[in-house]
Parts: sequence; structure tokens; C-alpha cells
Amino acid sequence: MWGVVLRVIALSLALAAPASAFHSSIKPVPASVRSEMKRHGFYHSNCPVKFSQLRVLTVTTRGFDHRSHTGQLVVNAAAAPGLAKVFHKLYLLHFPIRHMQLVQMYGSNSAIPKDNDVTGSFDCRQAVPSPCVGGNGTGSWSMHAFGLAVDVNPQENPYVGCGQSRAPGTRPYFNRSRHRPGMVTKRVISAFGSIGWGWGGSWAGNTKDYMHFSSTGH
Repeated sequence: MWGVVLRVIALSLALAAPASAFHSSIKPVPASVRSEMKRHGFYHSNCPVKFSQLRVLTVTTRGFDHRSHTGQLVVNAAAAPGLAKVFHKLYLLHFPIRHMQLVQMYGSNSAIPKDNDVTGSFDCRQAVPSPCVGGNGTGSWSMHAFGLAVDVNPQENPYVGCGQSRAPGTRPYFNRSRHRPGMVTKRVISAFGSIGWGWGGSWAGNTKDYMHFSSTGH
């Protein structure tokens, strides 16, 4: 009888137990990931940072399924500790992140989710010129090329204005007055702001990059 009682108590405690605790780690970019990044054009010899200046940040995230998951980003080594704190804040806020796996960012086309809703950071590319102005390039590096920018849930937080997102799945999120899960909130902005990062949704004018956070705000 006592065995049954103890099992019932154990089951009750398990059901009442809180969700998995937040964990984070910061490690060098492994050779296998470096190879994939080079193969798929995310890193090349002209990049403004070396692999030695980048780190893999691993954090616990909340999913849209309300469960805890493990997410990873390649970020600048100097920014990694601060970003770990930011993602801890997002975890405590129960802010859901759709996809945040390195293979989904740097792998083959078959590994990219169909919704393209991947939260990512490092991408060695130029800053994209505003379609309002035109041109093929800006001649300057994107903050993503330094690992000093993060795009959060691109589907729920689209780029709007000149050159706005064309993916059909982003259209319902152009209207920012109706909040839905995964959309950036004031608390999310505050979390990134706690390490001095700015938000693309606060840009002047009609063009906004709601997914984008960076060390410079651009």
C-alpha cells in the first residue's frame, strides 16, 4: 500500500514540477559547423571577423508548443554573454521562438523549414540597401556579418515598407496592433535594450524591420 501511495505522491510532484530550467553555454564554432557555413555561403575569406571571434551560443527557449527546447546561434564572442542574459529574460517571459537550430540556418535547402521562420544571427553579407533608395549594395557590412545582430521570428516580425516581406505567411503580421504569439513586445525590446541593443521596429519612417535587433540598432 505504501508503495502505491509513494508512487502517487511522486506522480503528483512530477506533474506540479516547473518547466525545465534555463541553461546556456558559449563554445567555439566546431569544425563541422564551420564547414557548413562556408559551403552554403555564410562565411568566406573576406568576412570582417574570423571564426576565432565567433561563438556558438546555446540557450533554452520556449516553443510555440509551450515546451522547452534547445536553441543555438552563431554570434560574436564579445556579445555572447550578454545575449545569453537576453535569452534568459525571453525564456522567463515565455516568449516563443519558432526555429533556432544551426542546421536550419546554415544547412542545405532541405533543412530549412518551409515557413522560413528561423531566428538567426551571423551571416557574412553586406547591409541590404533600402529599396526606397535603390542600388545593388551599400558597400558596408551588415551587423549580421559581425555576429552583432539577431533576427527573431521573421514570419511574426516581418520587414515592412519599401521592399517589404513578400512571403504570404507574414501578411497577417503587418498589422502590429493585434498581438499574437511570437510577435516582438515591449518586454522583448527591453530585454535586448538591457545590453544596449536597438530594434529595427523603431526606425524612423514607414520602413520597419520588426525582426531585427543589433548592437547599433541598424
